[in-house]
Amino acid sequence: MGISSNMKVNGQRLWDSLMAMAEIGPGVAGGNNRQTLTDDDATGRALFQQWCEEAGCTMGLDKMGTMFARREGTDPDALPVYVGSHLDTQPTGGKYDGVLGVLGGLEIVRQLNDLNIKTKHPIVVTNWTNEEGTRFAPAMVASGVFAGVHTLDWAYDRRDADDLTLGGELERIGYVGDEEVGARKMHAFFELHIEQGPILEAENKDVGVVTHGQGLNWLQVTLTGKESHTGSTPMPMRVNAGLGMARITTLVNDIALSHAPNAVGAVGHCDVYPNSRNIIPGKVVFTIDFRHPDKAVISDMEAKLRAGAKDIADEIGLGMEIEQVGGFDPVKFDEGCVTAVRNAAERLGYSHQNLVSGAGHDACWINRVAPTAMVMCPCVDGLSHNEAEEITPEWATAGANVLFHAVVETAVIVD
Repeated sequence: MGISSNMKVNGQRLWDSLMAMAEIGPGVAGGNNRQTLTDDDATGRALFQQWCEEAGCTMGLDKMGTMFARREGTDPDALPVYVGSHLDTQPTGGKYDGVLGVLGGLEIVRQLNDLNIKTKHPIVVTNWTNEEGTRFAPAMVASGVFAGVHTLDWAYDRRDADDLTLGGELERIGYVGDEEVGARKMHAFFELHIEQGPILEAENKDVGVVTHGQGLNWLQVTLTGKESHTGSTPMPMRVNAGLGMARITTLVNDIALSHAPNAVGAVGHCDVYPNSRNIIPGKVVFTIDFRHPDKAVISDMEAKLRAGAKDIADEIGLGMEIEQVGGFDPVKFDEGCVTAVRNAAERLGYSHQNLVSGAGHDACWINRVAPTAMVMCPCVDGLSHNEAEEITPEWATAGANVLFHAVVETAVIVD
C-alpha cells in the first residue's frame, strides 16, 4: 500500500492546535513571547507532551532538553523518520515560527491514527531546545550539540542577560533528560517552517521545496574612540566611535549589494557607550550578519568588510577589533529527501518552487548527521520575528500535507 493523494491532514485540528499553543506566552501585540527555558516554555512543553501522549506516543528527553515523541513502526530494527522544529520564540515573536513544524509533525501522527495506518519506520516528532538563540546565544544550540558542532558543557554554560546559564535554567524547569545528546540515529529528518521571506507569497506559490540553506557569518565589531562633549568639541578634533559605526553600516550594505542577488548583510545588535545624548560615543560594539549560499562569497564579504572597516577606523582615528561570534557553512539538503518533498507537492497538486532558506534552522545542523530536507509555506509580506507574523490556515494545511506525504512516504506504509 502506498500513499495516495486523498490522504491529507486535518487542517482545522492543526490550526486549532496552533491557536491553543499561542495562548501560552502571549506577546503584547498579538504574537508570542515564549523564550526558551522560561516558565512559559515549560508550560508549552507540557502541553505538547500531553498531546503527544494522547496520540499514543512515548516521550524521550535528552540532556539538552530536546523532546522526542515516538510513534512506533512495525519493524523494530528500522531507524525512525524524524520530523519537527521548535516551540521557543523571539521576545516579540509570531505564533508560527517553529511551532508550525512541531505541531505539523504531531498532526502527522494524529492523522495516521485516524486513518489506522501503520508505517515500517517509527516516526518521531521533535521539539529542539533553544533554536531561536535570543535568550542564550547562539541559535540552534541543541541541534548543534546533537550534530557534534558544540559540546554539551559549552552549551550548558551559555548565559543570558541576567547571567543565568542554559544548563541551570534547563534544570530549573525540569527538562534535563537522561539521553546522551546525539545518540539517536535517524533514517531521515524533515522540517516544516514558514518561509520568513516574501518570495512564495510574491510568486503565488503554495509550497517551497528547500534545496539549500544559506551560510551565515556573524562578526562583532568593537570601535574605540574618545568620549567628549557634543557641544564644545570641534568637529575636526572628535574621535567619534558612533560615526565609525554609521560608515561601516553603509559599507555592510554596499558589500551585500555587490554580491546580488543572493547576498544579504546588515548591522543588527549594537551597544553605544556611554549612550548619553550630549556625549560623543567613545565606544561602540555591534554585530554584522552576512549570508549567502556560497561559502566563497561569504569569505569575500568578510575580507571586504575587514579591509574597508580598517580604512574607516584609520581615517577617524579609532581603535578596532573584529571577532567572529557565530556562523555556519552553506547547506545542501539531501537529494532523496528533497525529491520526496517535491513529489509530495506534485502528487497533491500544489504549486511549488525551489527555495534557498535565508534563515538558519535546526535542519541545517541535522543535515550533517542524517538525510534532511525542509518544506516551507508562505507568510504574509515575508514578515517573521515579529508579533505581526501571519499565515493563513490554507497555507498551513498545504505545508502540513506536503510534510505528511514526504514523511509517510519515507517511513513506508505497511499493508
